[in-house]
Amino acid sequence: MTGQDRGRQDGGGRRSGRVATALRRRWAAVRRPGEEGMSTAEYAVGTVAACAFAAVLYQVVTGGSVVAALGDLVQRALATLS
Repeated sequence: MTGQDRGRQDGGGRRSGRVATALRRRWAAVRRPGEEGMSTAEYAVGTVAACAFAAVLYQVVTGGSVVAALGDLVQRALATLS
C-alpha cells in the first residue's frame, strides 16, 4: 500500500468519524430537555392567530364589494364562453 493509498483510507475514516461525531452532537441537542410546555403555548398562539386571520378573511370575502367583484368576474367569464 502506498502512502497515497493510506492517506485515502485515513481521510475516509476521519470523515466518517466527523460525521458520526456531528450526528451524536445533533442527537444530544435534540434530546436535551428544553422549555417544557413551550410548544403547547406556541400551538395555542398559532391557533388563535389562524382563527383571527380566518375571521378577517371571511369578513373581507363576504363583504359587498368582494361579492360584487366576484359576481362580475363570473359574468364576464360566462359571457366570453357563450
